[in-house]
Amino acid sequence: MRNIWTICRKELGSYFASPVAYLLLTMFGLIFGFFFWNALSFFVIEGMEMQLRGETSPMNVNEQIIRPLLSNVSVVGLFFIPMITMRLFAEEKRSGTIELLATSPVRDIEVILGKWFAALILYACLLLCTALNFGFLFLYGNPDWKPLAVGYLGLLLQGGLLLAVGTFISTLTKNQIIAGAATFGVCLLLWVLEWVSGYDSASWATVLAYLSVITHFDSFARGVIDSKDVVFYLTGIFLGLFATARSMESLRWRS
Repeated sequence: MRNIWTICRKELGSYFASPVAYLLLTMFGLIFGFFFWNALSFFVIEGMEMQLRGETSPMNVNEQIIRPLLSNVSVVGLFFIPMITMRLFAEEKRSGTIELLATSPVRDIEVILGKWFAALILYACLLLCTALNFGFLFLYGNPDWKPLAVGYLGLLLQGGLLLAVGTFISTLTKNQIIAGAATFGVCLLLWVLEWVSGYDSASWATVLAYLSVITHFDSFARGVIDSKDVVFYLTGIFLGLFATARSMESLRWRS
């Protein structure tokens, strides 16, 4: 565990020692801030129009603001996750330090978990930027915090899965651009697989829809923790890290 934490701290240090982490945090915060401002503006305008029409039905902050914004965070994450993972192993291979890493006494799984945890912590920091916006809703309104907490759990699990996929892809090349582009393509594919259920109900379409990460996020966005969705994300994380371990093992044999 000590080796994992050491590697994790080293990776986090490399993120924050360069402009990478600060650029990602700034851009993520600005993009989500724009989404939040638009969602809040539509909510206020709709409320005023309802008052002018004499309607007295209450508006639901969780359903009309928080739930759509959580889905927006999930989409924006598709673009930022490749930027987080593309350097994890590709930079090691480019600089030639991957051979030292592969032949070191540190176990492969410790290296992989250390780097993956560092990426996950950086992704959690991005999510923390969005929490600052939601804080205004609690300051001036009275939304239910439980669905929001469940939604963040879903975002963290979904991000963990996609980060595991990106970690594996980063071991396949020494070019960060290729690693980032490939990770984005795979993440986008895992997102759009759900679309096939809209026009086909065959078994193969059901299987593809089940493999989509957004299919399993819907329940979290509604504030519901479904065990099958948790198992899906944890299984995806395990498979991504397992594939990374096998890729690292091949590097060790070649070193």
